Amino acid sequence: MSSLDRVNPAELSPPKGFSHAVTATGSRLVFLAGQTALDGEGKITGATLPEQFERALTNLLTALRHAGGTPADLARVTVYATDVADYRACAPELGGIWRRLAGRDYPAMAVVGAVRLWDESALVELDGVAVLD
Repeated sequence: MSSLDRVNPAELSPPKGFSHAVTATGSRLVFLAGQTALDGEGKITGATLPEQFERALTNLLTALRHAGGTPADLARVTVYATDVADYRACAPELGGIWRRLAGRDYPAMAVVGAVRLWDESALVELDGVAVLD
C-alpha cells in the first residue's frame, strides 16, 4: 500500500500551498512530464497565468489519473513560470485553483523562473512525481 507523509517542521516557516518534505512508501513511481496549457489539438489556451495554470494542472492530473493515480499520490511538483513576480501576485488565485482540482494534500513543491518554455506563448509548466501502490 502506498503512503505519503507530509513533513512540516515547526522550526521552518509555515508552508502555504506546499509541504516542506514528503516521505513516500509504495511500489510504483509515476514520473509526470511537464504539462502546459495545451488543449487536445496542441494549442496553448488561456491568456492569463491563472487560466494557463488551471489547464496545465488539469493536464498533469489527467496524465496522473490515466497512470492510475490521484492528486493525493503526488509527492513532488515543480512549477516553471516565465514571470515569478506575476506568479507571486496570482498566488492566492492559483492556490484556489490547486485546492479545487487537487485538494489540500500538498506535495513538496518548487517554483522555478524560466526565461521561456517550449511553447513560446506558455506562461507556466508543471511536472511531478507520484507514488502509487
